[in-house]
Amino acid sequence: MIRILLVDDHPIVRTGLRALFENYEDISVIGEASSGEEAVQFVKANPVDVVLCDLRLGAGMNGAQTTAAIRQLSKPPFVLILTTFDKDSEVLACIEAGAAGYLLKDVSAQTIVDSIRQAALGNVVLAPEMTQRVVEGMRRPKVELTKREKDVLVQLATGAANKQIAKALFVSEATVKTHLVHIFDKLQATTRTDAINKAQDLGLL
Repeated sequence: MIRILLVDDHPIVRTGLRALFENYEDISVIGEASSGEEAVQFVKANPVDVVLCDLRLGAGMNGAQTTAAIRQLSKPPFVLILTTFDKDSEVLACIEAGAAGYLLKDVSAQTIVDSIRQAALGNVVLAPEMTQRVVEGMRRPKVELTKREKDVLVQLATGAANKQIAKALFVSEATVKTHLVHIFDKLQATTRTDAINKAQDLGLL
């Protein structure tokens, strides 16, 4: 019997998944959680084999953070992400956090069931095209921005001009320009829009 915990901030999704698994004798839903924090506490107190977790859980921990926290526990269950989001940076963050797989909610019910069975065996569950994206993401050099560079980037994403950014961060325009030069260099961006797009792709915004 595979004991699973459902983690999703939408009750109707949890209800639908529970109803699905009732059709399979080898899978038992032993608990539900609406947040990452609840999930971690449940796993600490109960024997779970697979955690089926959404990526975005509202306020608090997201799916990647929840995965990391669960996988750091003693004898942790496997974590399978089930979400509607397939942004490369988010997929990679979950895999790096220790997720056994990453599924989109538009897959078939049988795919979800088969994936849970595979995850319970310790196998990685990824669609072929997603596997390629994860590999490419891991090969890509990581971009590290300083806290101040991140602050400037956030202001940049609002469409603020250098003067407005300087005023918001209580620095000079010259300082803003210097940070922008470093940001553009690290992101290999040529324009402000290019920098914002690349930062979003990398999960920096």
